[in-house]
Amino acid sequence: MFEKNLLNGQTIVITGGGTGLGKSMSRRFGELGANIVISGRRKEKLEETADEFSKLGINVLTCPGDVRKLEDVELMTSQAIDKFGKIDGLLNNAAGNFISPTEMLSPNAFKVVIDIVLMGTWNCTSTIGKEMIKNKKGNVLSIVTTYAWTGSPYVVPSAAAKAGVLAMTRSLAVEWGKYNIRFNAIAPGPFPTKGAWSRLMPPGFEDFEDGMKNKIPMKRFGERHELENLASYLMSDGSAYINGEVVTIDGGEWLAGAAEFSEMDKIPDSLWKAMAARRKKK
Repeated sequence: MFEKNLLNGQTIVITGGGTGLGKSMSRRFGELGANIVISGRRKEKLEETADEFSKLGINVLTCPGDVRKLEDVELMTSQAIDKFGKIDGLLNNAAGNFISPTEMLSPNAFKVVIDIVLMGTWNCTSTIGKEMIKNKKGNVLSIVTTYAWTGSPYVVPSAAAKAGVLAMTRSLAVEWGKYNIRFNAIAPGPFPTKGAWSRLMPPGFEDFEDGMKNKIPMKRFGERHELENLASYLMSDGSAYINGEVVTIDGGEWLAGAAEFSEMDKIPDSLWKAMAARRKKK
């Protein structure tokens, strides 16, 4: 649906760009002509993805690091500028989440999610944003979720962090609009990925996916190309007057009563405890 040179000449940084949906969106940006900078904590996975992209003719730079660490973000920023000369776009995609009864959460468990999602987004936005201010142009796109405004049981740290990212998006859209930098967000519904869902779903609750699907008016999960195309549009100059917006892509789920993890009330306490022990072991 897009011209092949839609993002030609742009340099876009994608956090969490080596796997899952981040990888899908990164690849699509590259196919449309952008220079791609992918970051993540697993160096070997980034290199594997970069090799795959290079074979497709995509210009790609890997920057291993942790968005929670400001020094890692600053290094990534300087490496991207050294290689490509500037940064035009930032996709805040890196995230952390797990499902748990809130009363079972330790302070550290809560902090880990907040630090990755909210502080990680702030570290990248503030560091790269200062470079965009110098250039008097930029585009920051963040991945949030519909429960950023509705809330959701069993994922309280994620809901709180994503709500913060959404507030940051809308606030900076107004404050930094004068620098010709725009801020938008995407709130995806369920787009299953093997890694994320295998970590989130309790053993024996595979049928939960069918129940979740039935709550979506369109009776299906999202397909990756649908999210890729939306992200590409919002990252392009074709959406140049969209600023401070959050676009939901969930098949109508949240309007039908999202809170998609409410079904977790059916999980017995013994299984919650087993899941918590497994997380601590990892």
